[in-house]
Amino acid sequence: MDDGHDDDRQRAGGHNLSAGDAVAQRENRPNPEDEGRDGKMRPIQLIIITAISLGLCVPLLPSFALTGEEILKKVDEVSTAPKDIHMISKMILIDSKGNKKLRKAETFQKNRPEEKRLTRFLEPADQKGIAFLALPNDVQYVYLPAFRKVRRIASHVKNTKFAGTDFTYDDLSTFRFSKDFNPKLVETTDQFYILELTPKPGVKKDYGKLRMWVRRDNFVSVKIEYYDKKGQLWKVLERRDIVKIGNYWTAKEMEMKDLKENHSTVIIQESIEFDTGLSDKIFTPRYLRRAR
Repeated sequence: MDDGHDDDRQRAGGHNLSAGDAVAQRENRPNPEDEGRDGKMRPIQLIIITAISLGLCVPLLPSFALTGEEILKKVDEVSTAPKDIHMISKMILIDSKGNKKLRKAETFQKNRPEEKRLTRFLEPADQKGIAFLALPNDVQYVYLPAFRKVRRIASHVKNTKFAGTDFTYDDLSTFRFSKDFNPKLVETTDQFYILELTPKPGVKKDYGKLRMWVRRDNFVSVKIEYYDKKGQLWKVLERRDIVKIGNYWTAKEMEMKDLKENHSTVIIQESIEFDTGLSDKIFTPRYLRRAR
């Protein structure tokens, strides 16, 4: 029985039509499947090849890739997220022979509207009352009970160590790395962003550069290598036992190692409180004289 299909095949030149050919023929337009079969490049192909030849597509980075500046800014935001912090910690100073000295310290920190920090020793008796205050605009004070006098720290001694620890006065005054350093993203792994930080022009640092490991899941800095101006590794800071308390990330333990002197300072968090409404009166030279 002739259903008209033979006439259709004859009109198609005796060849079977694909579904796309039939639709295209009925709509009197070329089949999209046949575009480019004549050897001519489609416009989009020409654009892609031209872009590659000019290097416009290399390297191919995802649109959501973060820059070093953005990563470091997030690190600063995480570390200064609480309005204020009150912490009691145990310090262990370890010398090259493995001998240990124990200390207990209290730290107050306020992050709004500007960062301020006061650290004071509570134990042992011969260290009790030694205190350090870091204020905005690179202003620092130290109180030594033996002299019963608060002294402002001169700029040329800010890179000396505080009370026998492996932290300098400048280390203890650094709240936002993005303020003093230019970051460069040098490597990305499954778990970390690795940044190289160099001091900004005009910023005086004893370090030639820093290398920072930042967790990708929460932007917590867990390791920092400090290099001297000759490019030699000088100190290493490690933050361990990272936990989230409420809305804030904190390290329950940290260690600063001075590789040149083979000495280290371990800080173990005993208690910590956030957003308790610390008074500005705490962050004054006068308050440094107070003992717990």
